[in-house]
Parts: sequence; structure tokens; C-alpha cells
Amino acid sequence: SSATISSNEGSYRKIIDQYRPNLAFYDSTYKDLHRHPELSEQEKRTSSIAAKHLRILGYHVHQHIGGYGLIGVLENGQGPTVLLRADMDGLPVLENTGLDYASTDLMKDSEGNEVPVMHACGHDVHVTCLMAAAELLYAARSTWKGTLICLFQPAEEIGKGAQAMVDDGLYTKYDFPKPDIVLGQHVFCLWRAGWIAMSPGPIAAAVDAIKVRVFGKGGHGSSPQLCIDPIVIASHVVVRLQTVVSRELQPGKLGVITCGKFQAGTACNIIPDYADLEISVRSYEMNIHKRLLDAIERIVKAECDASGSSQPPEFNYFAHAPTTVNDKEQTKVLNTSFSAYFKGNTGPMDPFPGSEDFSVLARAINVPSVFWGLGGCDPDKWDEANRRGEVNKLPGNHSAGFAPVIEPTLRTGMDALALAALTFLG
Repeated sequence: SSATISSNEGSYRKIIDQYRPNLAFYDSTYKDLHRHPELSEQEKRTSSIAAKHLRILGYHVHQHIGGYGLIGVLENGQGPTVLLRADMDGLPVLENTGLDYASTDLMKDSEGNEVPVMHACGHDVHVTCLMAAAELLYAARSTWKGTLICLFQPAEEIGKGAQAMVDDGLYTKYDFPKPDIVLGQHVFCLWRAGWIAMSPGPIAAAVDAIKVRVFGKGGHGSSPQLCIDPIVIASHVVVRLQTVVSRELQPGKLGVITCGKFQAGTACNIIPDYADLEISVRSYEMNIHKRLLDAIERIVKAECDASGSSQPPEFNYFAHAPTTVNDKEQTKVLNTSFSAYFKGNTGPMDPFPGSEDFSVLARAINVPSVFWGLGGCDPDKWDEANRRGEVNKLPGNHSAGFAPVIEPTLRTGMDALALAALTFLG
């Protein structure tokens, strides 16, 4: 109950203060992870760092679940089972933070192209905080009962990692109790470091990612009358898609359609045979989501028909994540715990149109989950931006300038994970 949580606040603080590990190690771990990010489904180095750390602490570690996914299990008597999750993958972004630990690494993407890689969404923060919380909770094991599962997930950025771990037997292959609750967090640099935010209900949108190929008839750029230009077809598609949300959705309902990739052709004087688009679709409500997806297919097919396309378009749905929905009852419990501990540094979390596959880990076994936001912006920079009314101009997630301040971000994130686990463990 809330009264119990309030009375436990002092003991939680005492436990965390007593067993908090040396953060200098985690500061250097974070810099190392930031300097060497890895693309989705290629998180070999990151996962080995996490696995080695958990083994040294004394966790029972299982690796290579759904790719480079891993879990560390700590069974500590009879009691609830709590799963803490961190995602590991970076993004194909050229870092422009100016940090002395900035990434300069290159990797080959899934199509064999060499691309720059950056932790532009803070998954290095998530990994480091969970490693630190794992040490704290292991050291504090005399204060709680139950089973703790620390899960490090691959391939969140492409919406595949959580489902891949479930499909690979996360909950069936290994001998540990089924989690009673799944918990996780995400860093945001439009919020002041030290801030924690959460709300019940939907907090992140469902997403689908679609590869679309439209076909034309190739030929010489000087003779368009002998060709069917797929670049023109695809261009009409991109423009027409902008009307779906503005003209087909009820005002006030969230829907986002973004064409983030448009590739066609090899030279300025050659009309190609086809053009490729990659489109992401986001919404909170499944009926709206279906309407958006149907509209995309309708528009693509109609534009191809209107241009006399040489063959029907192709659609490849290559990534999906459901709406992230925080359990109302458990969010209330955790919010009480957080509000007491982080006095004055907590608030509600507005739903955001970004997406997460976090909830797959809970939906797969029909248990509640809670996901909260963690501030990452340097407090002085945030205060100055806030004074000017320019917080939205700060480098946000997925930008080349995304640079969470190390402290107090890591300490807050570690404390939040440890506190959340202690709140639900026996």
C-alpha cells in the first residue's frame, strides 16, 4: 500500500546509500560504451562487457538469447520476481558532440554499407545504470527476498530485440521463476538531469516500419517519354502521405507517418527501374494504426496506377513494436516510492510518439510493466535553455549532438532501478 511505501522510504534510502557502488568505475564504463557503440543485432562487445560484469558479481548468466541478448539471474530466497531491462544498441549517426569520448567507430549495416555509429539514444546510459544497479542489489541482498533478473536487450532500435529474446526461449529455456513485473527506463536530454517522470496508461506509441519499392521502366535521362520514372512516382507518394494525418485522422488523435529513407538511381542521366522508400508509422490506438497502414498501401498503389507503373508495388513490414502501456496500479505504487525518494524531482510523463519494444517482455507472459523517463541534460544548460524558452532547441534523442551529462544522470538512473526493484521485491 501507499502507506507501506511511505514508511519504507527511509529504509530504501538507507539501503541504497549503504550499498551504492563506487561510481568512478561506472563513469569510465559509460565513456567506454559511448566511445564504442554497436548497431542493432551486432552488440557483441557491449553484451560481453555486461555478461562479464554480472558473472564477477555472482549472477547466473545466460547469453546469446535472441542474438546478443543476455540475462543475469540472482535467486535470493522465496519472494517476488522482478525483471529490470536495459537496451544496448546504437544508431547509424555521425557523432557531433565534441566530447573527448565521442564515437568515431564505423560498422557495416545490415545491407553491407559502412556507416558511422553513435549512441544517439542513450542506450549506453541504460546499460551502465543497470550494471551499477546489479552491483548495488547484489551487495544489498541481505535486505530483500525474491529473484532479480537483469536483462540486456539487443536490437531495440529496429523493434526486434525483445521479441527475438522471447521467441528464443527467454521464459521457457531457463530455470528461473516467471517475473511478476517488468521494469525499465529511458534517458531523455530535453529533461534536466536528476529528473524522473512516469505516468500510468499509454506512454509510447506503437510503430511499424515498412520498406516500399515502386517500379518504373528505366532508360536514358534524355528520353523520359520512353520510360516510366519511379522517382516521380515515389515523390508523389511522399507528398501525398503528408495528407493522411492532416485529412484522414480526427483532430487531436496521434498519428505520425515519416518517410525517412528514399533511395533510387545511380546517375543523373539514367532513369532507374525502381525506387525504394522506408516509412515509419506511429500511433497510440490500434484502430488508428490500421487506418494509417491501410492509407499508405492505398496511396502507394494508386500513385503507381496513375503513372502506369510496370508492376505492382512491393511492401515489406520489417519492424513492429506495440504501444507501451504502464500498468495503472503498479505505476501508482512505484510513483509513491519515487516521489518520496527523489523529493521534488519527479513529475508526470506525457505520452511521446517515439516507440519502444520494452512492453513485449511483459505482454509475452501477461504481467504488468512500468517504464519511466530519466533526465539527461546538464542542469546548468537546461536551466539556461528553460530561462530563454528554448528547451526544445537542445539536442534530442537520435540527433548527432545527443550528449547526456554523466552525473547526476548515472547516479539517478542507478538509484531509480535499484529503488524500483526494492519496491517490488520481498
